[in-house]
Amino acid sequence: MNIFLRYLSAELSVLCSKKETMDLVNLQNDNIEFFLKKADIVRETADQIMKDFGMFGIEITFSGNTETAYQELHEQLINQISVYLDRDYSRLMAVLYQVDITEKEIAKAHRELPHYNDLEVLAHQVIFRDLKKVLFRRYYKSQSE
Repeated sequence: MNIFLRYLSAELSVLCSKKETMDLVNLQNDNIEFFLKKADIVRETADQIMKDFGMFGIEITFSGNTETAYQELHEQLINQISVYLDRDYSRLMAVLYQVDITEKEIAKAHRELPHYNDLEVLAHQVIFRDLKKVLFRRYYKSQSE
């Protein structure tokens, strides 16, 4: 079973409670898998990742298989981050700035995901942050309707 699947069940009821006004989702490293089970959210997140990296000429692809999306995107991100760490550090920093990952978030992810190395944490944070963008966009869209 995917390691992220183990993190989620506890917060499921809190995150999906049906209120008249939806509470802003509190996305954490330990509840990411819940959102990555929803096909439409997965596709939007993959699109956001491809857009963010594509702005800098870095290709990330998505097969459309939502069941393996995290692994697929995570592996590609690890590979691309590794390549650009060696070849074009300034472009990598520009992408990470575009994605809006902070040092504080990276440090927190390191503590919460001790089984991940530095590249894996960084790739995870890209997915995490772009997922958060998607959820915020959906939240604010639902508030205006």
